[in-house]
Amino acid sequence: PWFPTTIQDLDRFANQILSYGSELDADHPGFTDPVYRARRKEFADIAYNYRHGQPIPRVEYTEAEKATWGTVFKELKKLYPTHACHEHNRVFPLLEEYCGYREDNIPQLEDVSRYLQSCTGFRLRPVAGLLSSRDFLAGLAFRVFHSTQYIRHGSNPMYTPEPDICHELLGHVPLFADPSFAQFSQEIGLASLAAPDEYIEKLATVYWFTVEFGLCKQGNEIKAYGAGLLSSFGELQYCLTEKPKVLPFEPEKTCLQKYPITEFQPIYFVAESFEDGKEKVRKYASTIPRPFSVRYNAYTQSIEVLDSMQQLWNLADSISSEVGTLCNALRKME
Repeated sequence: PWFPTTIQDLDRFANQILSYGSELDADHPGFTDPVYRARRKEFADIAYNYRHGQPIPRVEYTEAEKATWGTVFKELKKLYPTHACHEHNRVFPLLEEYCGYREDNIPQLEDVSRYLQSCTGFRLRPVAGLLSSRDFLAGLAFRVFHSTQYIRHGSNPMYTPEPDICHELLGHVPLFADPSFAQFSQEIGLASLAAPDEYIEKLATVYWFTVEFGLCKQGNEIKAYGAGLLSSFGELQYCLTEKPKVLPFEPEKTCLQKYPITEFQPIYFVAESFEDGKEKVRKYASTIPRPFSVRYNAYTQSIEVLDSMQQLWNLADSISSEVGTLCNALRKME
């Protein structure tokens, strides 16, 4: 199957969404609210007209929208010290300092995206609705995260049936500023490129149980690192109780696990560490049948298909240069 090879190629599918921003299901809290639906269309139109390289348009959030954000922000911030992983808690104060994370302010995607780029090269891109698994994962290969800009309906601040800006900015963004986690996320994205459809579904399941609902060991404790947990006041508490079943993260088994979308997860998978999870995803990716390997070139922001001797020589040359730098640095530290 076709896959993007340059970061500009993401423009080609960014609007191939499964549901448009203002088309809400009948059980959505905002379904009967015409003001909310009109507002959702405004956000959808921003994303629909966006192209790579443009600054993400700034949004003037209403007082009601800020109040919804404030409720979620305040309640989650109480839980982070005891429930969130170290990496999340290390980055969160930096987002407060540099990106306007406050109870009375919804940060702008452009400010957050610029900050992420300075930390790990990850960037945000506004999206009008849900993308297919293949398209969403392909974005991660370029360190691009497709982010919603709208906020959940104010009638129920603690529940959203879909990703919203609370989920993106409180759940995902802090971890994308961590180098090891950023690499882990990109590995899943790279593994998806040109993968057969059945493997895309499996990779999407691995993504679900790691980036969205993952737990990890830290010392003698288990902490949450999945964005679905870090942006849900109720599930963040529930996931660390005795109620759910907790299994070790093994991609070849995790990828087959069925999961509910609109209720708390009955099963979670625990990684030994991000490094361990990354290595396991790498090994799993090597079992995906495709006739070539790929690598991301950060200088050109493009995907290189490693299917010729010249490409392999270029890769070997690049690795040799990096190893030389490492050896030189080690000698100077002796």
